[in-house]
Parts: sequence; structure tokens; C-alpha cells
Amino acid sequence: MPRNSAVEIIEAVIDRKRALDDAEKNASRFGSLSSRDRALTIAIVKTTLRHLGEIDAIIDAYLEKPLGKKSGSIRHIIRTGLAQFLFLGIPEHAAVSETVDLCVGSGGMPYKKLVNAILRRATREGRALLETLDAAKLNTPAWLWDRWVRTYGADTTRAIATAHMDEPPLDLAVKEDGPGWAKKLNGEFLPTGAVRIRPKGVISEIEGFAEGAWWVQDTAAQLPVRLLGDVSELNVIDLCAAPGGKTMELAALGARVTAVDRSEKRLERVRENLERTGLFAETVAADAATWRPEHLADVVLLDAPCSSTGTIRRHPDIAYTKSTGDIEKLAGVQQRLLEAAVEMVKPGGIIVYCSCSLEPEEGENRIADLIASGAGVKEWPVTNVEAGGFTDLLNENGQLRTLPSHMIDMGGMDGFFAARLKKL
Repeated sequence: MPRNSAVEIIEAVIDRKRALDDAEKNASRFGSLSSRDRALTIAIVKTTLRHLGEIDAIIDAYLEKPLGKKSGSIRHIIRTGLAQFLFLGIPEHAAVSETVDLCVGSGGMPYKKLVNAILRRATREGRALLETLDAAKLNTPAWLWDRWVRTYGADTTRAIATAHMDEPPLDLAVKEDGPGWAKKLNGEFLPTGAVRIRPKGVISEIEGFAEGAWWVQDTAAQLPVRLLGDVSELNVIDLCAAPGGKTMELAALGARVTAVDRSEKRLERVRENLERTGLFAETVAADAATWRPEHLADVVLLDAPCSSTGTIRRHPDIAYTKSTGDIEKLAGVQQRLLEAAVEMVKPGGIIVYCSCSLEPEEGENRIADLIASGAGVKEWPVTNVEAGGFTDLLNENGQLRTLPSHMIDMGGMDGFFAARLKKL
């Protein structure tokens, strides 16, 4: 059953461009699986997506002719089988046998012998073939590879792509006593303030979750709030707030937070997280581009909707569900939200704009265009102390620009952009 679900989810992601979360929710068998089997399903799916280029290179090397249009999900079936024993460490006999059985009842019976032959050949030759492949480039869709080479150069692009192939650790934002929780959970307290662990099993069963001592949030995503300084008793508006990680950070620091998101359903998740952690924030379901507060805020934090290409190491589906068109479309949305954020803050107040994107159109360019428009703001450069002491997390303009290849010796981090502005 886990393998059936894995094939169904991969088909939804690659063929229908469905986000992984949505593909999971709509998979016919996934919801009825045990927690252990769900974990196996997601491990197969994410591993397949992280190594898709390598896997396809092996399949194509072993095929005498391309699979026909009537082959349906056969390529996806083979992909999951190869992922299991080449990258996940599942015993070859189990992976091959279970994968071949997927052909039964899926319309794949005519391909059963072919699937078996490819998988068995790969058990003998697959690892040697992998050694000859340019894994980083193969596993990165060309549209992303080319963009990153133009922006960051070939070497940094390769480092980013290499970081994407590894399962990332789990980062936690802790309400208080980060070093103490790192010790309790056998984790590491990072210079950026996050607690990093490598858990096995269900997250909700880890010590401290039920009592709301922490929440899951990548270390890069925790940095923008640090740029606001002491927010205790300040009125802070958190725009595009769901799922609420930054809202909880702000509330834990004593800010009076108004969390705004256009989706009432997504705000429900914010409220659930606030209730679990014992924190408080006002929530408002509204379009941040047109909503305005009754009173101007001291601080506005805008975590803008974006292509999320900085989070591919955690969400490998993004590489196959997003496109250049999404980046261009979202840039316009981000600019409107930035202009709205300026209108919400007091003169002398602070605006922090951030996005979990590696694309300058969703980061550096948005700030440059805002200032050039005469919006009445100036940049307030970020210091390396605010970036956890890492000078390489800052660009030449004093803006935060993290990459998946940063802190790689500690397990890496998501790609993030953040700039701090002061209203004139």
C-alpha cells in the first residue's frame, strides 16, 4: 500500500503539477495508511523527486525504446523502485518484488517483465552507473539550473543543487531556553537561534510538542524576525502570516501581533498553533494588498507569497510544479504587498520584507523597485550579528540572502531573502 500511494502521489506531482501536500491529501489510499506506512510513502516520494534526474538517466540507459503513450504510470513505478534500493537503503529483493507487483491491477501487466528486468539490472549495475552521472545537474530542472547560474554562478549553483539531494535535518523555533531544549532532544543549538535535531518517527510525539514548547521552522525562516530587534509591547502586523511560524516568534518576544492572511482556512492553522503554544495574536482574514489597520503599526513583517524555490531541499516537488511564469506573476503580487506594507506602518517604523525564494525577481529586485518608486523608505542594512555571525549570509547591499549551501557542515539551511526598511 505505501508503494501504491507513492506512485499515485508522484504521478500527481509530475504529471499534473500538484503540490506535494495537496497530492497527499487527495491520494486515494494515503489517508488510511498507518503512521509508519505514511512515513515510508513520503520517504519514497521525496527521495524519488530529489534524485529524479539520476533515476531517469538509468531508466533511459536500460530502455531499448521509449515507453509508449499507453504505458501510463509505468515510468513512475520504475522510478519508485530504483529510489528504494539505490538511495533509501531498502533491501533489493523487497524493493524489486514489491515494485513489480504494482504492475498488477494498474493496467501495467504488459510491462511487468520490463519493469522486473530494469530493476534487476539496476541491482547489478545501477550504482556503478550512478558514479558516472553529473547528479547535481541532472536532478535540477534546466529552467532552474540556468537561472541560478546567471544569478549565482556555476560553482554556487552546483553547491545549491548538491545540498538539495540530502534529507534536511529538522529545525525548531523554541519559545524559551533554546540551549536547554537542544540538550533535551539530543540536538544542536545553532548560532542563528534555532534548535536542530534529526528525529525518527512522528513529530507530534517528540518531547515538547504537545505542551507547545517549540514549533517546526527552518533556521533561515527564523532570521527575519531577528531583524526587528526588541519588539516587546510593539504593535506588529504579520502579513501573509499562515502557517504562523513568524507570528509565534513575534508573540513569544512579547509583541502585540495582528496576523493577516487572505485564507480563513490557513488562519485556522495559525490559531491551532497559537493555542498549542499558549501564545496570543489577533487574526484577520483579509487580502493584505487592500486591508488597512485602524491604527498604523510600529512594525510590519511581510513574508510574501513566492515561488518557494529556496525550500526545494524540504519540498522537492517545487522543482517540478513551478515555472518561470509563476515567478513573473508573483513578482507583481509582491510589489503590491510591499506598497501596502509601507502604508500600514508609522513614520519611523520598520518594515521587513522576506521571501523563501532564490530568485532576485522575488527579493533584491522588489526592494530596488520599491525605493526607485519614491515610496518614502530607506534601507536599514542587516549586520552579521543579526545573521547569527555569518557574514556570508549577507549580500553587498546588507540584505539577508541565505542559500541551501550555507552552513552545509551543520546540515544546510533554506534559501531566504530579507531586507529591512525604515519609513521616512
